[in-house]
Amino acid sequence: MSSEDRKPRDREERFVNYLARLAAAENRAALAALRRGLGKRPGETADPLPYVLPWVPEGVSAAEETRWFLVASLFALHPVGWTSPPDRRQLTNLGASLALLARENESGRAGVERRFVALLNAHYEDLPEHLRHIVALLRTHGVPVDWAQLLRDFRYWGAERRTVQRNWARAFWRGLGAEMATEEPVSEPPTTTS
Repeated sequence: MSSEDRKPRDREERFVNYLARLAAAENRAALAALRRGLGKRPGETADPLPYVLPWVPEGVSAAEETRWFLVASLFALHPVGWTSPPDRRQLTNLGASLALLARENESGRAGVERRFVALLNAHYEDLPEHLRHIVALLRTHGVPVDWAQLLRDFRYWGAERRTVQRNWARAFWRGLGAEMATEEPVSEPPTTTS
C-alpha cells in the first residue's frame, strides 16, 4: 500500500479516534450537536460543522462530504465501537455487528436479517435512512460498530462490484454460520437429471 493509499485511511482513523475522545470526555454538547445532523444534508444545520468540517479533505464532492457528516452523526447516536475483535481474523464491519445482534437476540433474528437484506439492497441515496435505523437497533442492544470501517465502506457503497455489500454479507452470514451448520436444511437441494 502506497503512502497515498494510506492517507485517507489514516485521516478516517484519526477522525473516529477524535469522535471517541469526545464520547470518552462525555462532551454531551458536541455529541448533541452531531446528532442534530441526523437526517440532514451537510450544512443544512450548522451544529455539526465545527466538529466535522476540519476533518473533511479540501475540494471533495458533496457525496464524499456526506459520508463524514453521516458517520459523525451516527456515532453520536451510538458511540460504542469495537475495542478489539474476539478473534483477530474476525471482521468488524457492519455485517459482523448485525450478526452479533442476531446471535444475541434469537427471537428477533428474522427481523434483523430482513433489515440487513434491505440495507444491502439500498441505493446510495437511501443509505443514510437505513443506517440510522440499523444503528438505533444496535444501540438498543449495546452492539459495537466499527466506525472507521463504516466510514471507509460508505465511500465505496455505489461501486459496480458491490464489494462492500458482499463483505458485509460475508461477515453476517459467516457470523451466523456456526449456528446454521447445526440446523437441518429445510429441503433437499434440487437434483438435475440428464
